[in-house]
Amino acid sequence: MATLKWDGYLIPVLEVLASDGAVWKRSLLIEATASRVGISEEERAEVIPSGQTVYANRIGWALSYLKKAGAVTSPSRAHFQIMELGRDLIVRYPSGMTEKDLRIEAVGTDQGGTTWQALGKAEGRGGIGKLSSQPEEETDLDPIEQVETGVARNDAFVAEELLTRLHENEPEFFEQAVLDLLMAMGYGGTQGKATRTQLSNDGGIDGIIDQDALGLSRIYVQAKRYGLDRSIGRPDIQGFVGALQGAQADRGVFLTTGKFSEGAKQYAEAVASRVVLIDGVRLAQLMIRYGVGVQVKRTVAIVEVDEDYFE
Repeated sequence: MATLKWDGYLIPVLEVLASDGAVWKRSLLIEATASRVGISEEERAEVIPSGQTVYANRIGWALSYLKKAGAVTSPSRAHFQIMELGRDLIVRYPSGMTEKDLRIEAVGTDQGGTTWQALGKAEGRGGIGKLSSQPEEETDLDPIEQVETGVARNDAFVAEELLTRLHENEPEFFEQAVLDLLMAMGYGGTQGKATRTQLSNDGGIDGIIDQDALGLSRIYVQAKRYGLDRSIGRPDIQGFVGALQGAQADRGVFLTTGKFSEGAKQYAEAVASRVVLIDGVRLAQLMIRYGVGVQVKRTVAIVEVDEDYFE
């Protein structure tokens, strides 16, 4: 048989999970799926540049997107179980489904749909929000463009995962994460520090960035851990501005895993205090750019012919 593309494994993965409805360990699930579709010994020997087998990599992608769509769940790390949507997909797509089919099914669910929609509409830098985070079946791009597009898709995938992880953690974790990000961006200067407000009566201030050793220049921070599809309105920004005024501050940053309403944006631009709003998509972009919550897995060197050498 011809080697399956990654979305060719979507239904086989669901069929394995549906066979007993139990929780499956990731490694066992991959092998069971490979056996179900009849992968040959020759195909099992194929590897990608990182050394991982091609079939395991592709089944892993299929599993990741089934989880984002809400077709499977992960009750614990590296363990998966089928959901009601997954069973429905088996019935509706007995001959297999494509990535496009999965996206259509996911829209409107509480799982992957809202994430895919929000990141797909956002106008982000570095390709996040402008590109899908999975490969196209065909491309007319030259090799350099393919590399750049691939990096952008990977960033989009990581951005989705970052927002999911931030939303799943406790509010205190999110508050510390945004302070870590602002420090990584250089807002603490060379001798500054970041402090998370731990008092319940914080007046709308979740953190403070001292930009110098004496704390003469400060940035006040508020962090709201909301769902990606939830909007923060003008009243929340007004409350933050009031907290800034109470602290006799003239600058602040409001960060959220959600988004801001148009009214909130307009108010932030109109007030005398300098208030910067960072929504979930932009937050994920910045975390990737400044290396917060991510690590470099591989560095690729792109070469071209040295014309001077041949002159």
